[in-house]
Amino acid sequence: MGGKPAATEGILLRYRDADTPYGVTRKTASRLAKTLGLTETQVIHAALAHFARQNLPRYEADTGPLTTEQKEAIHELQPSGRMTVKESLF
Repeated sequence: MGGKPAATEGILLRYRDADTPYGVTRKTASRLAKTLGLTETQVIHAALAHFARQNLPRYEADTGPLTTEQKEAIHELQPSGRMTVKESLF
């Protein structure tokens, strides 16, 4: 049953009348696609992927204070006599 792929949610992209820090004209998108050897859709996905790598955290959010077990494990890993343990940075 080779049929058509299932439709996915999409967004409407409206090009700007002039290039700005947060938008580009169709002409700019076309030039960029031609320069990179990509389609305009691929250029948009590449730009979003780049923006995501720059702005989204690549690690789990902090879940709060360390547990007693975590503090003890850290203390055991520290060389004796070289460092002092502080409970706060301030």
